[in-house]
Amino acid sequence: MAKGVCSSMSVILAALTSDPNLLRCELHRLQGQVLLQAGPKANALGVGAYAQEEVLLRRFSSGEALTLDSLAPPHESEALLFHAGQLPLGLSLEENTQPFRSRRWLFAHQGGVRGFELLRAPLLESLPDHLRRQVRGGTEGELLFAVFLKRLRELGRTEDPRLEAEVAGRVLADTAREVARAAVQAGVARTPTLNLVATNGTLLAATRYGEQPLYCTRLEGSAECELCEVTPETPDRQPSVGAHRRCRTVVVASALKRTSGWVELAHGHTLSVGPELQLHELSDS
Repeated sequence: MAKGVCSSMSVILAALTSDPNLLRCELHRLQGQVLLQAGPKANALGVGAYAQEEVLLRRFSSGEALTLDSLAPPHESEALLFHAGQLPLGLSLEENTQPFRSRRWLFAHQGGVRGFELLRAPLLESLPDHLRRQVRGGTEGELLFAVFLKRLRELGRTEDPRLEAEVAGRVLADTAREVARAAVQAGVARTPTLNLVATNGTLLAATRYGEQPLYCTRLEGSAECELCEVTPETPDRQPSVGAHRRCRTVVVASALKRTSGWVELAHGHTLSVGPELQLHELSDS
């Protein structure tokens, strides 16, 4: 049985936008603000996005020059979830590279659980058979995703297109708390770091549990876009001008170059964002 993989030096970046056609432009606006790698060079890099009814995953090689522009899908997409981490030798990149996908859900975990091998078995036992069979790799993240899906299933909301963002946020927070309780019961002394992010393409949820930071920001409409050559002088009659001014995007990131304009989630707090791009913050209390 594979031991848990500490992903404390991993990176998460997620975005939910009001205009799927402008996701590439919105990512470009983040240049100089977010880091795509932290600490040792990542060897497991993946990004998930949406193409109408399809959920598409791409993997990057560790030698690839990674930029925010290269993360953007070649098609329109309402949401994106990126993860970069360091996997030890012996673990399959194919099975263990995040984000993980199940139907329309994308999920990523940033952080680590010391002594995870002690609670892997009891967490697996808590899963229904079909979810247990889906856990093929050796990372914490894949098992955490299965716990999240189990809790959605218990509500009967796994594939509900009308699932409220606040409900998804509470389920994500409950997932972190369940794993933290399992760690205590297994005798793990150190508080785990469970920064979790999930999206189904219409909502985005992120929870911070532990000492490692997680940030969010909301990009408002802009009168400029370098990629589309839109400037404040571009005539209003051009359709791209109005589209860029109306576009709004919520971004969640775990590693920043600068924190100005970003809000740090407190430990035990969860952010949920629905199709209207309103930010709702939930706390343990």
